[in-house]
Amino acid sequence: MSARAWRERLLDEMPPDLATEIDVFERQMELRREGRVDERVFAETRLRRGVYGQRYDNGQRHDGVESRRLDFPSADLTKGPETLWDAPGMLRIKIPYGGMSAEQLDVLAECAEEHSDGILHVTTRQDIQLHYIHLDDGPTLMRRLAAVGITTREACGNGVRNITGCPVAGVCRTETFDVTGYADALFRFLLGHPDCQDFGRKFKIAFSGCAGEPCGLVMMHDFGAIAEMREVDGATRRGFQLYVGGGLGTTPHQAKLLYEWIPEEELLPIAQSVGRVFARLGEKRNRNRARIKFLISQLGIDEFRRLIDEERAILPHDDRWTSYLPGIGGFDEAPLREAAPLRAPDGAPEGFAAWLDSNVYRQRQDGYAVATVSLPLGDLSSDQARALADIARRHVGDAIRTTVEQNIVLRWVSEGDLPALHAELSAIGLGEPGAGTIVDITACPGTDTCKLGISSSRGLAGELRTRLAGAQYTLDESVRGLRIKISGCFNSCGQHHVADIGFFGNSRKINGVTVPHFQVVLGGRWRENAGSYGMAIGSVPSRRVPEVVEAITARFANERERGETFQDFSARLGKKELAAIIEPLKPVPAYADDRSFYSDWGDAREFTRSDMGVGECAGEVVSQADLELSGAESLAFDAQIALEDGDLRRADERAYLAMLSGAETLVRRENQEVGPLPDDIVAEFRTRFLDTERFYSRFSRGRFAGPLMDRHASGPPERLDPERVRVLVEEAQLFLDACHALDVRESGAQSAAV
Repeated sequence: MSARAWRERLLDEMPPDLATEIDVFERQMELRREGRVDERVFAETRLRRGVYGQRYDNGQRHDGVESRRLDFPSADLTKGPETLWDAPGMLRIKIPYGGMSAEQLDVLAECAEEHSDGILHVTTRQDIQLHYIHLDDGPTLMRRLAAVGITTREACGNGVRNITGCPVAGVCRTETFDVTGYADALFRFLLGHPDCQDFGRKFKIAFSGCAGEPCGLVMMHDFGAIAEMREVDGATRRGFQLYVGGGLGTTPHQAKLLYEWIPEEELLPIAQSVGRVFARLGEKRNRNRARIKFLISQLGIDEFRRLIDEERAILPHDDRWTSYLPGIGGFDEAPLREAAPLRAPDGAPEGFAAWLDSNVYRQRQDGYAVATVSLPLGDLSSDQARALADIARRHVGDAIRTTVEQNIVLRWVSEGDLPALHAELSAIGLGEPGAGTIVDITACPGTDTCKLGISSSRGLAGELRTRLAGAQYTLDESVRGLRIKISGCFNSCGQHHVADIGFFGNSRKINGVTVPHFQVVLGGRWRENAGSYGMAIGSVPSRRVPEVVEAITARFANERERGETFQDFSARLGKKELAAIIEPLKPVPAYADDRSFYSDWGDAREFTRSDMGVGECAGEVVSQADLELSGAESLAFDAQIALEDGDLRRADERAYLAMLSGAETLVRRENQEVGPLPDDIVAEFRTRFLDTERFYSRFSRGRFAGPLMDRHASGPPERLDPERVRVLVEEAQLFLDACHALDVRESGAQSAAV
C-alpha cells in the first residue's frame, strides 16, 4: 500500500495533533529532498520524530544471525552513504512507562515485518526500536503507530525522551502507591510542550513507587520522582521526593535531592519549571556539557532549587496541572481471569521449575503473578510478537509492559495459569528462565547498528549468555543474582555504571594493530534506584572478557563474607586488588599465535589489518607513544586509588597529571622541542589538537579535552568537593582513552598512506 493510501486509510483513526505533525514531517522530507532545507536542520527535525541514522554491516548481525538484507539500490554501502536516503536507519518508538496493549504489539509486529528486518528491539528506556528502515517509510510507520495511540515524537533529539517507570507499578509488594497515572500525565503534558523545545541536549525522566528497588532507576535520571505519602493537616496525602541532575554517559552524576516532598498537584508545574530553567540557563554551544547535570554541578543544588522556586512562583496557571488527578484510578487494571492457586503440573514439564523460580513475581494481589518474558539481547521477531499478543489476550488482556532490562512482563497472570503460560511461551521460543539473574545480560546495540559503537556489546553479551546459561545451575547462589551490563562505547547506553559487573567498549593499539577491548567497571549498585556507580579498573581484550567474568565471580564466591553484597565485597578488596585479578588477562598474543584476538565477538572479520606493524626477531616494537600513554594510565589509576582512600587532594592532582601526561604524549610526537612547563604543553595541545579539531572523533567530539583545559586554567581548587573530584578522576581515564583513539586513528592513516 502506498504512503498516500495509508494516510487516507488511517486519517480518521489518528489523533488530529499527531496526524498534523506527521504531515508536517512529510513535507519537511520533501523540502530536504529538493535541497530547500539544510541537512543539519533536517537532522534535528527527523531526530525529534525518532528517526536515527544507523551503521550498516551488509546484513550481518553480531549475534550470528543473518538479517534480512534490505534493498538500498541508490548507494554503494561499502563506501558509506551520503545521506540517510541512501542507507537504512532506525526508528525509536516511545512506550511511556513500558505500557502497551495487545493491539499495539500486533501493529508493532506488522511494522517490523513490513518495513524493517522483522525484529522488535526493546531498549533500556522501555522503548521499541525498529532497525534497517527506509526514511521514505517513516511517515507511513508513524501513521500506523499513531492510529493505535503510539508516537515517535521526541523519542530522540534535544527534548524529553521516553518517561520510564516501574514495570510492576500497581502490583508491586513494596510500592507506596501506583505511579502509572502520574507518569502518563507527565508524558502527555510535556510531549511537544513549548517550554521543552529549546534544550541543549536530551532530558530523561523516571518514576518509582519505592526507594529501595531498582525498577525506576531514579538516581541516574535528569528528573526523577519517588512516591511517598505524608500527613498534611491531619490527612494522608500522596506526593513525591524529587531528584534532579542524575545521568550516566561518559561522566556519571548521581541525582541530587531537589525537594524532600511535594504534593501530587505540584508534580507537573515543578517539572515545567525545571524545563524552563534548563532551557534558559543550560549550555547550548558545547553539547558535551549541555545536560542538566552539568548546570546543577555548576550552580549547586541550593541555587538551582532557588531558581526553580522563583520560576514556579511566576509560572502562568495551566488547568492540565491537576485536571488528570480525578481520573488517576483509571490506570488500575482488572484481571482477565479469576485467581487460582498454582498446582504443580503432572510430569513437571522441562524448564518450568527454573522459569517459575526466576521469571515469576508474586503480586500483592493474592492469586496473581507477573511473568517475565526473557528476551535475549532485547529482541523478539515479528512472529513471536504476534504470538505473544495472542497469549496476552488469553491470559492478561492488555496488561503488558516492557522493562529497563530489555524484557517484557505480563501482569495479572492467574497463578493457576502459570504452567499453561509457560508452555505457550516455550512453544514460540520465549520460555527461557534466568530473568533477573546473571544470565539476563543488558547490552546496547553497539557495533551492530550504532554509529558510535567501538566494540561488539551484543556479540559479547550473546557469548556470555550462552556460557552462563549452560552453567547457571552450578553457579554459587551469590553469583546467580549478579547483574552484567555492557555498552559498546563509554556513553553507557547499556548502563554499565550501575551493574555489579559492567563493560564498555574501547580499543588499544597492540604491536601496531588495533585490538577490540572492554573497560571493566565493578561495584555499581542496581538496587536503591541505581544507588551508586562503579568505577573502571582496567581495560582487557574483548576475547578475554569471559575469563574476566569467571575470575571475578569465582573470587567473590570463594571469599565473600556472610551476607556481603558484591558492592561491599568490591569496596573491601579495593581497586588495587581488583585490578590485580584482571592483570594476567590483559596481554594480547601475537597475531601469528592467535588471530581470534584481532576480531570481535560475533564478527569473523578482523577488527583491523591496515595498520599492522612489523615485529622484530628479538621482540615486539613498542612505540614511544604507547609507553608514555601507559605511564599516564598509571597516574590515572593512582588517582582512582587515592579517591578510594579518601585522599581527595592526591586524587585531584593525579587525575590532572594523567591528562597532562596524555596531552604531552600527543604533542611530543610532533614537537620534541616543546617546553616542559604545563602552560607550554597545554598551549601546544590546544593549537595542534583542539583548534584543528584533530582531537575530535565521531564519538568524542572533543568532549574529553574540556576537563584538562578547565582544571589547568583554574589550578588546584582550594576547597575539594568529593563529587567534582570523582568526576575529574573518571574524566581523566576517558581523556586517555581519547588519546589512545587519536593515536590509533592517525597511526593507521599514516600506515595506509605509506
